[in-house]
Amino acid sequence: MSRFGDVRDNIILRNGKPERITNRILIVSAYAGVTDWLLEDKKTGEPGIYDKFAGQKNYDSALENLKEKLIRINHTFEATGLDVRTADAYISERIAQTRAMLRSMAEVLGSGYVDKQDILLAAREILASAGEAHSAFNAVDILNNTGIPARLIDLSGFHDSEYLTIDERIRRAFKDLDLSRELIVATGYTKGTEGIMREFDRGYSEVTFSKIAVEVRADEAVIHKEFHLSSADPKIVGPENAIPVGHTNYDVADQLADIGMEAIHPKASKPLEQHGINLRIKNTFEPDHPGTLISKNFMGPESRVEIIAGTDRVSIIEIHDSSMVGEAGFDLHMMEVFWKHKISYIVKTTNANSISLVIWDKQLTPSLLEDLKKKYQEVSSKPVAVISIIGSNIAKPGVLARAAGVLAQNRINVECVSQSMRQVNMQFVINRDRFETAIMALNRALCLETD
Repeated sequence: MSRFGDVRDNIILRNGKPERITNRILIVSAYAGVTDWLLEDKKTGEPGIYDKFAGQKNYDSALENLKEKLIRINHTFEATGLDVRTADAYISERIAQTRAMLRSMAEVLGSGYVDKQDILLAAREILASAGEAHSAFNAVDILNNTGIPARLIDLSGFHDSEYLTIDERIRRAFKDLDLSRELIVATGYTKGTEGIMREFDRGYSEVTFSKIAVEVRADEAVIHKEFHLSSADPKIVGPENAIPVGHTNYDVADQLADIGMEAIHPKASKPLEQHGINLRIKNTFEPDHPGTLISKNFMGPESRVEIIAGTDRVSIIEIHDSSMVGEAGFDLHMMEVFWKHKISYIVKTTNANSISLVIWDKQLTPSLLEDLKKKYQEVSSKPVAVISIIGSNIAKPGVLARAAGVLAQNRINVECVSQSMRQVNMQFVINRDRFETAIMALNRALCLETD
């Protein structure tokens, strides 16, 4: 969205003509970095305005700083066709109303008569909605000012008090809507009684996207990114060594999401998969490339590795207890600890006396380790990386052995390994400092070289 001129020219227009505006709905996210300013940085966890409100730390001035940043963003689109005076007035009013609502909520918090967590969750919703409302308003203004008829569908519900679920709000907004005359631009944030942030956290834009696709019975759902879904991260292996994936399935998309490399949020992909709607991932800046088609039942005609992915922002916890061997359901109480801390692990391996689990770094807290140490003889942890070898059809002899051999040839020790019987994802836990070397070596050996 921060390069909306390219979005307009490459997605909405083709050959300079508005030939693709009918029967299309554009669901927009916030501009780059804006939701991080509002809530917290998605990658680093650096706090934003929400943290200041939660701690009552002068969120007023933080909102004023935010308004200035958003106005500066507006002025970057003046040459693209944005009426900056109108856009500045819109976002200034929105920030003023947000400030007024947060002040009222702070007063309610101070009364001590309501549950603090409920108020904080509501504040998170209010803050999150501002980002998508800003970018959607600007998008419609630019389109209309450059001769492309567009209509804004603001699902943030900021100016109404209707008691609607997320699905009800979407259904009402798109009921009997005529898509044949103008491009519909909808906010990625949808207000609902269940709270879209509470239910889906930072994946809410894609959840809105998915729910709208199901509601209007879309022929195809398309996510436009700044890169192709490729055999490996181009930033690591180089663009020339990152092969776009032509076709895969939703199972592969889920494997990617599990390690933070989302083609689509897993809770957004399920409705599409269940309703038989194919998903396409396209590179915004290569509009003529078909991108990656993700469908429910696809399986590669030949057995091959499609994607080498991973993360170096994880840690491994090892639990060793000599009373584990032969004990039925020994890890039940361990899972109860993880449930208490709201942690879903990424990798789990076991032997007679040990269980190793990989979780995100930000989830490895002193209180989690303390609770585990109360129950088990030995509990240790260390930072690691996870490498995933993924494909819709990799169930053939030798893939696991070849992958392990590549790692050995590059003097990369495997801490633990995991593969389920379904064989769509082989996971290796390795030393963190060998992460990029492993990605490059595996991509070269398994995706670039042919048998």
